[in-house]
Amino acid sequence: MGRIACFISAAALMLTAQRSAADQENIVFATDRDGDIEIYVMQPDGSNPVNLTNNPATDWEPAVTPDGTKIVFASNRGGFQNLWVMGADGSSPMNVTESPARYGLPSWSPDGSKIAAASTLDGPLDIHVMDADGSNMMNLTDHPGEDAYPTWSPDGSRIAFHTTRDGNLEIYVMDVDGANLVNLTRHESADSYPKWSPDGSKIAFTSRRFAGDIEILVMDADGSNPINLTLNAAFDYWPSWSPDGSKIIFSSDRDGDFDIYLMNADGSDLINLTNTTTTAIYPVWFPPGAMATLIESSSWGWVKEQGRK
Repeated sequence: MGRIACFISAAALMLTAQRSAADQENIVFATDRDGDIEIYVMQPDGSNPVNLTNNPATDWEPAVTPDGTKIVFASNRGGFQNLWVMGADGSSPMNVTESPARYGLPSWSPDGSKIAAASTLDGPLDIHVMDADGSNMMNLTDHPGEDAYPTWSPDGSRIAFHTTRDGNLEIYVMDVDGANLVNLTRHESADSYPKWSPDGSKIAFTSRRFAGDIEILVMDADGSNPINLTLNAAFDYWPSWSPDGSKIIFSSDRDGDFDIYLMNADGSDLINLTNTTTTAIYPVWFPPGAMATLIESSSWGWVKEQGRK
């Protein structure tokens, strides 16, 4: 009886610590630290990185459902780059597009029922929307220019994306049916990789407006008031807002290799989270608490296993 009580007490302490980590806003990203590009999850301070994909193919460009239960990502593990969906713990990966066309840069709708992605299904790179299982595919842009990196507004009514239809990369917004396209940036330099803030009032993006280097900017959702947050002679890419809108993560080569960085939403208090000699790209946030159920289940399994010994 004493031994069982000891196991339960130890498990309770372990579970408390693990749930504390799980209740944080964890970060998903792609990295080649294992030789090929895999999808990892880590805590918001960069600790405890875990490989979710463990596959010799290229797995990257992850996006997490708003409830944190699934991850969609691009992978060439089937011979072509398609979209795959797996559980938040990396379980049960499934090819949802199964096509020789190229798919990538996916984004979930706010209710998790649909996926927007860039695809060459109809020839040029266009924005397509599909159900979460890959069915009911619809081409929203159908333009000879390259349209990519769709991101849903938090209220689910609009999609922002970048496009070359004006000769250089600009950020556009449209209704979810493809109507009412508006150019938000209207700048001669390349603007790309938009990401809505959680309250829908702002859009973070990547820009080449400043002396040829690539910076992270934030503008109002109507394209006004662009502000440079990074101010560094490096390549800064792929911004992503924390669920509470207070912080932004992005990838940068300012220390030699592409690492994941964290900063406040005003650009202050910059921290290198990965700090390795490998590449870390495409960072996105896990909703707080999303990993708690998975951790609790694995911890209870440990208790039962120890009790059998």
